[in-house]
Amino acid sequence: MFDVAVKLGGTLSGKHGIGMAKAKYLDLEFGQAGVDVPRRIKEALDPKYRLNPGKIVGRD
Repeated sequence: MFDVAVKLGGTLSGKHGIGMAKAKYLDLEFGQAGVDVPRRIKEALDPKYRLNPGKIVGRD
């Protein structure tokens, strides 16, 4: 269903953000590069993933 929404110009999220349940579908909307950039920033600032562990930007 998410792929259809994105193909029709829609988005995965509403006004409250993507949420944990839909995080795995971020690449549908933003592409792999759009997912990798925040992950690389997270790794640079928090290489041990201690801040907000297991949330939207995780190790994969």
